Amino acid sequence: AVGWVEVVKIGRTHLQDATPLTVGQEWSGWATQLRDARHRLETALNAVHSLAAGGTAVGTGLNAPTGFGEEIAAKLTELTGLPLRTAPNKFAAQGSLDGMVVVSAGLRGVAVALMKIANDMRWLASGPRAGLHELKLPANEPGSSIMPGKVNPTQQEAMVMVCLQVIGEDSIVASAGAQGNFELNAMRPIIINNVLHSARILGDACDKLREFSVAGTELDQQKVNEYVGRSLMLVTALSPHIGYDKASAIAHKADNEGTTLREAALALGVSADEFDRIIDPRKMVGDPRRDLGLVTTGNGGALPGGGG
Repeated sequence: AVGWVEVVKIGRTHLQDATPLTVGQEWSGWATQLRDARHRLETALNAVHSLAAGGTAVGTGLNAPTGFGEEIAAKLTELTGLPLRTAPNKFAAQGSLDGMVVVSAGLRGVAVALMKIANDMRWLASGPRAGLHELKLPANEPGSSIMPGKVNPTQQEAMVMVCLQVIGEDSIVASAGAQGNFELNAMRPIIINNVLHSARILGDACDKLREFSVAGTELDQQKVNEYVGRSLMLVTALSPHIGYDKASAIAHKADNEGTTLREAALALGVSADEFDRIIDPRKMVGDPRRDLGLVTTGNGGALPGGGG
């Protein structure tokens, strides 16, 4: 994202052309989405730091020595380095597994973010001649046994499948979490199995996506520039100056007649000087360096930004 911070591209909403942004801004959105999902997962882990040990049969602590729960938590904290503590209410800790449900939901949140990013990448890499092809993904293996030269987004497809698996396992965890009867939830094995499996395959998929795809992904600058030059949505910058209706008429005229946006604007009364002054894609993307936290102060220090 940093290398492409000022490369202007066309944005897309509803799968249709939209106003421009930079490639760096788009990737910063992905990075921030992942960072936030990770933060939510880390916060969710606090929910499993409370231990039910010491509650014995139904949470009353019958037959357990005084302070047993506290001693167990202290010893496990010493062994693991985790901030473990005895649950203040053993009845809730034994009758439910809500903490694991929360952690599973955090993993699902990571999967949702990763699926969006993986799908964006494979759509942007579609082609090479009849798709978007803004991104060029590394060819890790032959894409087809019948079509020579084909490059498939296999790492992104693998990530999507992993994310679907995690979302499915979270559904199991949620259902099992609701199966606590009276003073015990006996569904702990299936909950633990699914949470640990989800965490493992998500981590593995992230490693593989980074190593075999993201690290070798290239930008097709020619395609990116071509889409910016052909976009009708640049007319959005004219709206404050000539009104929405006239700007819309210009876009429709260019589309219907197969002309450039500039030709249509001039035909409908916009001067060449006004068009060239206003329709500058680089002026429509805000401050991409600030968005990625790359703006520096006078003494060379970086100012904090909103991107990853």
